[in-house]
Amino acid sequence: MAVTLKRLSSIPPLIFRNFPLSTPSCFGSLYNFSASSTNQTAFPNSMVNSETGADVDDGQEFLKWKNGGGHFHKSACIDPTVVIEIGAIVHPKSVLGANVHVGSGTAIGPCVKIGQFTKIGYNAVLSNCNVGDSCVIHNGVCIGQDGFGFFVDEDGNMVKKPQILNVRIGNHVDIGANTCIDRGSWRDTVIGDHTKIDNLVQIGHNVVIGKSCMLCGQVGIAGSVIIGDYVVLGGRVAVRDHVSIISKVRLAANSCVTKDIREPGDYGGFPAVPIHVWRRQIAIQCRSSKKRKS
Repeated sequence: MAVTLKRLSSIPPLIFRNFPLSTPSCFGSLYNFSASSTNQTAFPNSMVNSETGADVDDGQEFLKWKNGGGHFHKSACIDPTVVIEIGAIVHPKSVLGANVHVGSGTAIGPCVKIGQFTKIGYNAVLSNCNVGDSCVIHNGVCIGQDGFGFFVDEDGNMVKKPQILNVRIGNHVDIGANTCIDRGSWRDTVIGDHTKIDNLVQIGHNVVIGKSCMLCGQVGIAGSVIIGDYVVLGGRVAVRDHVSIISKVRLAANSCVTKDIREPGDYGGFPAVPIHVWRRQIAIQCRSSKKRKS
C-alpha cells in the first residue's frame, strides 16, 4: 500500500485537470449544444480518417451526453429528456425529440430527425431518414442506406445509380430486428403510420407503404413498389419491383406478387392469385400426384 501511495504522489497534478468536477444541473428544451455550453467531455478536433488512417482536423467536436453516457455532435439538437446509452453516437445536425431512447452501439447519422417517445434498440444505424413519434426500432435495424440500383453502361460495366433521397417513417411504427429499409433514388421511401414490420424484412428503395400494414418475417419488397393501407404480407412473401397492391389485401406465406393486385381480398401462390384459385391449384396438383403414384 505504501509503495502504491508513493507512486501516486509522484504523478504531476496537471494530469487531473482535464477531468470535469461537475456537470450542469439542467438544460433548456431542444437545446442546440456548443462546446462551451456544458462541462461535457469533448473529443479533440483532430480525428482519424477510417480510410487513410490519417488525422483529420475537420472542426467537429463530439460531447458526452449526461443521460446514458453516449456521445453527440455539438450541432445536434437534442431534448434534455433523451437517453443516449454508452457506445451510441449522434452525428451533426440531427434532431432528437422528447423522451427518445437510443440504445448502446447505435449510430444516428447526420441530419436525422427522430420524433418524441421513439425507442431505438442496440446496434441500429439510422441515416438519411425522418422517424415519427412513438416508434419502436429494434436491435440491428438499418434505415437510410443506399438502395440496390445499377445499370450497364456503353462499355458493358455495371454502374451504380445515384441514391440521394430519404426514408420517411410515420408515427407508431414498429420495425423488427435486422430489418433494412433503403433510401429513395427518385422518390422517398415511405412507411405509413401504425405499420408493423417483423424481423429480417427487406424494403427496397422508392417503396411506399400505407398505414396500418403488417409485414411478417423475411418479407422482401423490391424497389418502387406501392402498397396501400391495411395490407398483410405473410412470412417470406416476395413482391417484385414496380408493382402496386391495393388496400386491404392479405397474402399467404411464401407467395410471390409478380403483377399489380387491383382488388381487395386474400391471395396466395407463385405467382399470387386469388386464394380460392390457389387452393384449387393445390388440390389439382395433389390429385394428379396421387394418380401418378397409383
